[in-house]
Amino acid sequence: FMVGYAYQLGKIPVSLGAIERAIELNQVAVDFNQQAFKWGRIAAHDVKIVESYIKPVAKNVSAQADPRLIVDRRSDYLCEYQDSAYAERYRKLIQRVTQVENECTPGRRGLNEAVAHSYFKLLAYKDEYEVARLFTQPEFVKQIKDQFEGKFKLKFNLAPSWLIRTNKKSGQVEKRQFGPWILHAFRILARLRYLRGTAFDPFGYSQDRKLERRLVHDFEQTVKILLNGLNQDNYDVAVAISELPRKIRGYGHIKQATADQVNAEQDKLLKLFNQPTPHQSAA
Repeated sequence: FMVGYAYQLGKIPVSLGAIERAIELNQVAVDFNQQAFKWGRIAAHDVKIVESYIKPVAKNVSAQADPRLIVDRRSDYLCEYQDSAYAERYRKLIQRVTQVENECTPGRRGLNEAVAHSYFKLLAYKDEYEVARLFTQPEFVKQIKDQFEGKFKLKFNLAPSWLIRTNKKSGQVEKRQFGPWILHAFRILARLRYLRGTAFDPFGYSQDRKLERRLVHDFEQTVKILLNGLNQDNYDVAVAISELPRKIRGYGHIKQATADQVNAEQDKLLKLFNQPTPHQSAA
């Protein structure tokens, strides 16, 4: 689609026949790629034509709006991610938030959802065990087979913490390429996820894993502070603080940098959260 878009704009100095022939010679989803190339050309000419053929996917509004269903779905995921105790840890904090929210700020809504989203994001960090689990899911293999035709070979670009290699010029971590044999190692690794976070976790001593565990702990402590001082006046600030972890992005040095930015923003908001209300000042 993008090649078709760029070609129509005159950005690719290759003939139309050569591109179409290249798609045929590649022998990978030929019809699909030919159609995508044509739709890309049409989009470059008039994107509204393409948009007119796109039908919005119906969304389950009630499922999205009901916090209980959000918590249920994510608890199920965390159970697969780690175990039932890990999922229960998530549920207990959300239940506590819901209780305090109803008692201290009746009629307000938002803190529960903010904590549910952020806490799940922090708990379900993508470490070696989770990468292994996701790659060995039947859905992944099915998706690959549906997407590619004929014989193909899988290659995985990874940067495992025990084989870190840095670029001499940029100083950043470089990924290494692994063949399809790595899937066998993934299957074993996925079964060992019960070691995550324990003293026997071989990956738990890396800086990335230490950062992710610290982010979880710090968020739990922050939520306790919010619940202890929650009232109608600082409610919106509490929601804003609870949403901050969703800004944390990337891996390695990028994740550390965004986490530092979030911490600085949180410090400012916590000062605002702890400011006495007019009613308290008068008292």
